[in-house]
Amino acid sequence: MSVRDVLRAERMRLCDTLERYGPDAPTLCVGWTTADLAAHLVVRERDPRSSPGLVLGGRAAEYTNRLRLRAKARGYPWLLDRLRAGPPAFVIATMAGLNVNENWIHHEDVRRANGEAPRPADPGIDRVLLASLLRLGKFQLRAVKGYGVDIVLPDGARYVLRKGGATVTLHGPVGEIVLYLSGRREAARLELTGDPGAIEALRTAKLGV
Repeated sequence: MSVRDVLRAERMRLCDTLERYGPDAPTLCVGWTTADLAAHLVVRERDPRSSPGLVLGGRAAEYTNRLRLRAKARGYPWLLDRLRAGPPAFVIATMAGLNVNENWIHHEDVRRANGEAPRPADPGIDRVLLASLLRLGKFQLRAVKGYGVDIVLPDGARYVLRKGGATVTLHGPVGEIVLYLSGRREAARLELTGDPGAIEALRTAKLGV
């Protein structure tokens, strides 16, 4: 299955979940309902003006939030129709893997905020999530200064995300590690082992993009 196929399949599952819960259900994104999250996804991939505010604070983030609220005002059915139509061609051509990552995380934001258990492992999704994690991990861990961070997957595969002397190791499925490093610590189901100082640094650092 290609990355594009994985993206299409995960997008449809996400849309089904959003439709099932309706516009007012909670999510793991503090202060956001399912309608807020759907509007964020639409604006993120369809309005380039939102890009600076997704990574910067201040006025750029305020402007992106206004764009999200405008999209939300179009109504939940409109938002779901836009999401089901799929990402624009340039997103599929250049950022399919990152969009799998984004869609999967936000899908879990809805599922787990509403009491659902982790999904069974999916080799196609796990392959794409791991590739994104190995590309983004060091950046997501930029606030964990002076320590190393490794991950160990259920099959025993070990990867170094950040080199350092004293090291913390995250043990668990790749999706749980992705959730943890995106800042969703309480929702992620994994184990931390290693140097106590490194563990504490990881538990308290600002994570994510």
